[in-house]
Amino acid sequence: MQLDTRQYADTIVAAPGGRIDHRSAPELEAALAPLLAEAGKAKGALVLDFAGVEYISSVGLRVLMIAAKQMRAQQARLSVAALQSVVAEIFTISRFDKVLVVCATLEEALAQSSDAALAAYHTAHPSSAA
Repeated sequence: MQLDTRQYADTIVAAPGGRIDHRSAPELEAALAPLLAEAGKAKGALVLDFAGVEYISSVGLRVLMIAAKQMRAQQARLSVAALQSVVAEIFTISRFDKVLVVCATLEEALAQSSDAALAAYHTAHPSSAA
C-alpha cells in the first residue's frame, strides 16, 4: 500500500489510496507505525486524508481503532478527513464517526489540529487560502 505523507507544522498528513481490506490493512498498519510514533512523541497530530480510499473493511477499521488508542495514550490527536461516500457510510454504520474525529475536508482537519498546521498548509497551497 502506498501512503503519501506530508508535514504541516506539528501535523503529519498521511494519504492512503485504494481499498483498505484484509490484504492491505497489515501494510497500512506497518506504514502508520512510525508516523504514529513521531506524532505521539511530538504531542502533535496525525491526519489521515481518505480522499483516495474507495473502501474500508472491518480489518481496516481495526487498524484505525488501534491507531486511535495509541494516539490517545500519547496525548496526541488523530483525525480522518475527506471520506468518499461509501467509506463515510461504512464509518456511520460502524459508528466509527463517533470513535474518530471525522472532518469533511483536509483543510478542516488541519484547522482542528493547530493554527500552525493550517497556516503551513495555506503557505504550501496558496489557492486554498480563503
